[in-house]
Amino acid sequence: MVKHVLIAAFARAAEQAKNAGKLHFETLPTFTVERPANPAYGDFSVNLAMVLASQAKMAPRQVANTLAEFLQLPERLLERLEIAGPGFINLYLAPTWLHEVVQEIHRQGDAYGRTDVGKGARVLAEYVSANPNGPLSIPHGRGAIIGDVLCNVLAAAGYEVSREFYVNDAATSTQMVRFGESLVIRYLQEFGQQIEFPEDGYHGGYVLDFAQHIKERDGDKYVAMNPAERLELFTQMGKEAMIDWQREVLASFGVVFDRWFCESSLFAENDVAKGLALLQQRGETYESDGAVWLASTKYGDDKDRPLVRTNGRPTYLASDVAYHLNKFERGYQTLIDIWGPDHHGYIARTKASLAALGFSPERLHVLIYQVVRLMRNGEYVMGGKRKGDIILLSELIEQVGRDAARYFFLLRSADSDLNFDLDLAVKESPDNPVYYVQYAHARIASILRTAEERGLTLPDPLATDLTPLGNEAEISLIRRLTDFPEEITTAAELFEPHRLTRYAQDLAREFHVFYDRCPVLKEETPEATRNARLTLVGAAKITLRNVLTLLGVSAPERM
Repeated sequence: MVKHVLIAAFARAAEQAKNAGKLHFETLPTFTVERPANPAYGDFSVNLAMVLASQAKMAPRQVANTLAEFLQLPERLLERLEIAGPGFINLYLAPTWLHEVVQEIHRQGDAYGRTDVGKGARVLAEYVSANPNGPLSIPHGRGAIIGDVLCNVLAAAGYEVSREFYVNDAATSTQMVRFGESLVIRYLQEFGQQIEFPEDGYHGGYVLDFAQHIKERDGDKYVAMNPAERLELFTQMGKEAMIDWQREVLASFGVVFDRWFCESSLFAENDVAKGLALLQQRGETYESDGAVWLASTKYGDDKDRPLVRTNGRPTYLASDVAYHLNKFERGYQTLIDIWGPDHHGYIARTKASLAALGFSPERLHVLIYQVVRLMRNGEYVMGGKRKGDIILLSELIEQVGRDAARYFFLLRSADSDLNFDLDLAVKESPDNPVYYVQYAHARIASILRTAEERGLTLPDPLATDLTPLGNEAEISLIRRLTDFPEEITTAAELFEPHRLTRYAQDLAREFHVFYDRCPVLKEETPEATRNARLTLVGAAKITLRNVLTLLGVSAPERM
């Protein structure tokens, strides 16, 4: 990636200037190599001279001139260098290098954009993790796509990634008991029993559906069953039915997990007891008022947290301790947890528990995604078909389609609220961001298809002369193509998968401008120019398809 080449070259220039006695500094500061918003300022702008000036006790422009003196870059890469403003070093890359990138895209094909910065480090991402007592809703969908695309990005950046869904199904869960009780009551009501449904029960229509399914399958065999045994059985049947439903909806959304990890297994395999014992051995717990507490304030939490209640039942944190310990014991080097907007308060206590276990809290990265508001006709949409106060994820997918739903969930960063415009998501116009990007791919496919239909032999991209590509729109498009590997790397390093939708928009925009200004198949286009442009079009198609693939969105050949 050219950005990494430039960073390394400037770091070497600074060290060589230091060794020659031209620059004086203790430690090379962190500096940026960024693409300027205005192309007039070059392909890349470097701020090293300004951040180094105070250590060097020199004016930034003087530092810049010294760095330029020692900078060594291949002639094919750099056309010229300019020092601007307070000391920015602006770099203008040679067109020949950009042409080589076009050919490299064809050479790599589906692999273009992938890097090895992760060097195979093992990462476990846990996301969605909806309770197995209710259907998947819109917020779950946002978490699912953030997690799914982030995993795609990390894998493309060279990490070994595993995807996990954590099933909160502990037998001690009050929510699961209440879910089982609700299912039992609905089942018995199907046989005419007049039982008042509790206010704190699960009122969703899906509970009645499950009960009717049990009745159709098994008849009245559970009506006279021992109540305690029946509750345990129905809780288990309800959980299994809900997990099957959740798995089916996620699969329709293109979200598939490597493992569905059940909280109940932490109790069955004594992992919770093991985690508590380890904390106790390390002197991180204490007893007070009949409960067992984690001394989490030692590690930055605002208060100590209970691990075992006064009735002897472990808290949710105890399960969480065991679960994260289990993750590390499976050999994962980095953990990623993706949580909903109401879980921000859990970050400090979870990181504190890792520190208490002896692990660096920096090995856990928690992403909190913010709320999603559905909008139609400029107004917020409330309610759904299955339950009065939620809209199901399955309903959204049915209304706008998988591609639009996935794309729209990534239009903004996870830490920003998201207004999801249902009308826009189904609109077939450039105003619709996913349509705009997919149309660019279909337009490219149409150019290549038309060329073949006219009997034109598509040029060999590795042997085609690309020097005719000098138009501003052509160069701008190529520059955007060169950004793709860096976009993947940055999205992986910052855990920001939404960067790919922004990149896709920018790339599609550059292509549409190119299409309008640089005719490819018109008769008056010289053959050499046509072949060069066809090669560029092919590179744009590869790159656009690759970014859409990472997003889990289709790349249509026709629209």
